Amino acid sequence: MSDSHFVIVNGAAGGGRALQRVADALQALRDAGIDAEVHRTQHPGHATELAREAAAAGRRKFIAMGGDGTGFEVINGLFDAEPPETPFQLGLVPLGTGNSFLRDFDVTSTEEAVSRIARGQSGPCDVLRVSHREGTLHYINILSIGFSAAAGELTNRRFKAFGAAGYILAVVSSLASLQHPQDAIRIDGDASVDDRKATLLSFSNSKFTGGAMMMAPNADTSDGKLDVIRVGKLSRMALLRAFPRIFQGTHLTMPVVEEHQARRVDFVTEREQAVMIDGEILNLALRSIEVVPGALELYQ
Repeated sequence: MSDSHFVIVNGAAGGGRALQRVADALQALRDAGIDAEVHRTQHPGHATELAREAAAAGRRKFIAMGGDGTGFEVINGLFDAEPPETPFQLGLVPLGTGNSFLRDFDVTSTEEAVSRIARGQSGPCDVLRVSHREGTLHYINILSIGFSAAAGELTNRRFKAFGAAGYILAVVSSLASLQHPQDAIRIDGDASVDDRKATLLSFSNSKFTGGAMMMAPNADTSDGKLDVIRVGKLSRMALLRAFPRIFQGTHLTMPVVEEHQARRVDFVTEREQAVMIDGEILNLALRSIEVVPGALELYQ
């Protein structure tokens, strides 16, 4: 079994801007003495295919170069089957738009990410398993529905070229079509069901989303729990005023915002809708989200 790192590079990350940074990032790996076998993605979903095939062949050390979406694809390749007894080791090198997940570990540059990988120190990271009508997905950052998913979809469709600022532009643009959907959820098998209308619901493993927005400031990637953030009904103006508070995490002090920690969330009524999951927008009919504690070893 090879002990080298299986490196998956997505040059299309960040609206294509990653392509200009790939050569320097790969050189940084070589300069750090990291044994790397490099594979470049050719189309959407290819990172999942590459990771799945490598995992099936017995590879255990991986590096994903790209954005949060690249990490999402790799995670879903690794956890397509039952995880091995020895957890996968994964390093993330940020070349994408928001690079939200790594901010939990104070990593915002290629150089710092490579330095962490070169040190070889890894720690446990929870993985979130999502069950939906068509199957199963996994993520490590955030799943969100409602307004945040609508803004994420607009970001990917119109504002990707603006980087992290594109999400802010999308938030402002999405206010005109603000809705308050009703998603009935049950937390940790509780007898009661929460079916109140909400501006958004997020289910976070880590603190950040959309770059530097601290959606779940109390989230911990290794505590065996996900953080459920519920933002109740807000008017357009109230949402616009509240939006800056997300960058400091102070939105949690607002009466309309609630925070819960959970090991599992069930969606009582299935309905197909836009779902933002680790920077990707998918149309899913959600059934449940559950934590797989410490399923991944993350270089940090």
